[in-house]
Amino acid sequence: MRLRIVGAVALVVSAAVHLYLWFDGVRQQSVGPMFLVNVVAGVVIAVLLLRWEHWVPPFLTLGFGLATLGAFTIASTVGLLGVHTVWAGGSVWTAAVAEVVCIVVGATLLVRERATLPGMAHAQGRHAA
Repeated sequence: MRLRIVGAVALVVSAAVHLYLWFDGVRQQSVGPMFLVNVVAGVVIAVLLLRWEHWVPPFLTLGFGLATLGAFTIASTVGLLGVHTVWAGGSVWTAAVAEVVCIVVGATLLVRERATLPGMAHAQGRHAA
């Protein structure tokens, strides 16, 4: 449960940074609506991660981290929907660290969940004939 709490905090931190940036002027850019989707998704996934003991919330946490960090990487290299940004500023690094934590926590929880899924634990090491 401790790892799920860490993941939920990371999701909320990323969501909070995106909400701050939206109020700070991103809402005027083409990516503004995506920032609000990020805020809502981060909060919803955080609640799911804490309340639902299933493999889906860790999967969503991993996907959230990959998608959000991936979108920022694209925006800072070739641009995303006409927006070009740089790896500078406290909010950028705070969100990036939170998203890396989402990736690590989501992947770790998925690996742990795989070991407890019925049929998956004893199927390891067996190959199709």
